[in-house]
Amino acid sequence: MEAAGGGVAPIRAPYLTSKEQFHAYLKAERESRNQENNQHDGEEDSSSNDQTEPPAKQMKLDGGDQVRKQGSQEEVVKEEEKKPQERKRARGQNKSRPCMKPNHYEKDRLCQSVIQECAEKCYFGSQCRFLHDVGEYMAVKPSDLGDSCVLFKTFGKCIYGVTCRFARAHLGEDYRNIINEDLVKQWEGKPLVRNSLSKELQQRLRKKKVCFDKSSKYLSHLGKPSSAGNVGNKAAGNSTGEKRMTTCTAAKGNVEGVEVKPPGEEAPECVSVSEKGEAPESVVLQSSCLADASKDSTPKTIGPVTDEDVIKLRACEKKRLDIQGKLYLAPLTTLEGAFPDTMTRCAELLNQTIEMDFVDINVGCPIDLVYKKGGGCALMNRSNKFEQIVRGMNSVLDVPLTVKIRTGVQEKVNLAHKVIPNIRKWGASMVTLHGRSREQRYTKVADWEYIAECAKLASPMPLFGNGDILSYEDANRAMQTGVSGIMIARGALIKPWIFTEAKEQRHWDISSNERLDILKDFTNYGLEHWGSDTQGVEKTRKFMLEWLSFLCRYIPTGLLEYLPQKINERPPYYMGRDYLETLMASQNVDDWIKISEMLLGPVPANFTFLPKHKANSYR
Repeated sequence: MEAAGGGVAPIRAPYLTSKEQFHAYLKAERESRNQENNQHDGEEDSSSNDQTEPPAKQMKLDGGDQVRKQGSQEEVVKEEEKKPQERKRARGQNKSRPCMKPNHYEKDRLCQSVIQECAEKCYFGSQCRFLHDVGEYMAVKPSDLGDSCVLFKTFGKCIYGVTCRFARAHLGEDYRNIINEDLVKQWEGKPLVRNSLSKELQQRLRKKKVCFDKSSKYLSHLGKPSSAGNVGNKAAGNSTGEKRMTTCTAAKGNVEGVEVKPPGEEAPECVSVSEKGEAPESVVLQSSCLADASKDSTPKTIGPVTDEDVIKLRACEKKRLDIQGKLYLAPLTTLEGAFPDTMTRCAELLNQTIEMDFVDINVGCPIDLVYKKGGGCALMNRSNKFEQIVRGMNSVLDVPLTVKIRTGVQEKVNLAHKVIPNIRKWGASMVTLHGRSREQRYTKVADWEYIAECAKLASPMPLFGNGDILSYEDANRAMQTGVSGIMIARGALIKPWIFTEAKEQRHWDISSNERLDILKDFTNYGLEHWGSDTQGVEKTRKFMLEWLSFLCRYIPTGLLEYLPQKINERPPYYMGRDYLETLMASQNVDDWIKISEMLLGPVPANFTFLPKHKANSYR
């Protein structure tokens, strides 16, 4: 996505260069490394990072090369002085992007029954279109990518067997899969993925055999008049149509996320983020012991009346979302839709089947595909539907419900201040406000003054602010506006170690090797999730390339004229302090592919990739 027009980032003069010199250096260095690898086969891989200054860089930093440096600066200035029509930037999405499917890079695929070493149980028998001869498959299988399989090393067994691209780590005689029984026993009964539905549940959903009692009860009252004049009050089990629940006071130093903890477990102190940018452990959901002690609901009992007879906790009583004084990061359980029936049933299904801290409704999505169907930002102009969705989901969830919104739809027409009081009244536990409208996208800076006004209106409901946070200084300024916390989105994609900086209140001049270590961790997570076969490797590569379209915007702290880097300042062409740092600064798609090949091996034949937004790259 294109950042708001904020000029060029202030990089120190010795590191500035031109586009031609930048790519000439990367090309020469790459060719040199390839020749060296060919001459010294079996020695250190080309993905290694030289900490010494490359020859081209040493020449650039020589004292007698001042004219060249000044020339580079003048080129940057001239580029900025060009008329807008002469430096027209690519805008919008790359629609109809090429999609690499498994049959594009793996024509001969092995049958799952053979992979699981039970070929006699192939469901399709002689009509199966996949290979059943392991020897024939091995003759055409691409070469392995390494000697260590993350699945085998972590879980004791690689379910991809002979098709694994790291199979040599766990294959025995006759291509039999080796199993580490001790490790396998450690993982028995433990769910490896928490956000998926079982095959049995998927079948029940297809056959419409899943019961949605709470949703049906709520939806049956939609459109019927209510004594309180609100939609769905009776279905929500409260005559006022609102939930009684504990809200959170203003917190300091909060950023996005939640960690799953069992109810009743003592909340840990906030811990620092690791040196590799890993998420801190922090937020805990605690049970809220709220009671409905209505006199009319006192039950008739035999014997003495106890507290258990009089005070009954309702199933829909929420847990408290404790965000005070916490620094946290984790993915949210986010739902997006335009219809109360589907959103309410989906929330009930999640409530029944998946452990989660809270559910978030995304009313901030600006893309046309969602907006034109009435979802995302469109709900801000559809108050009836918005209310029905929030009340309906709140009535079926046992965890807090949060909502993310924008300032509005049109650029100069703010709606958030009108919507937020209603969101609080409908029963949401928290709201997150992105300080831009749908029309603005990322062409303007976030309006934190307006976010501050809305934070006052939202009280006592917590309001989180979102927009343009790329440093701990940005986070500190945001917290001074009176918000309960901060949500970080692009900033975490551009600079994942921002949470370390926010926690430790410092700028981290992270090295290129440390950044590569983060990508290595991402690679392992991707192979664990999508698989270590060819299909899983290429799926991991695709998401890595999407992420690299953001990572390339980071400018190393040690190269900046002054700190901090602003999210709306675009980086000029510059030379890093080593080859890898320079390579990571490239906005050329082909250079991102080179980085992916360091970790995931060569791309398949005819491989192609385009990022989601045109402004993110070029060829």
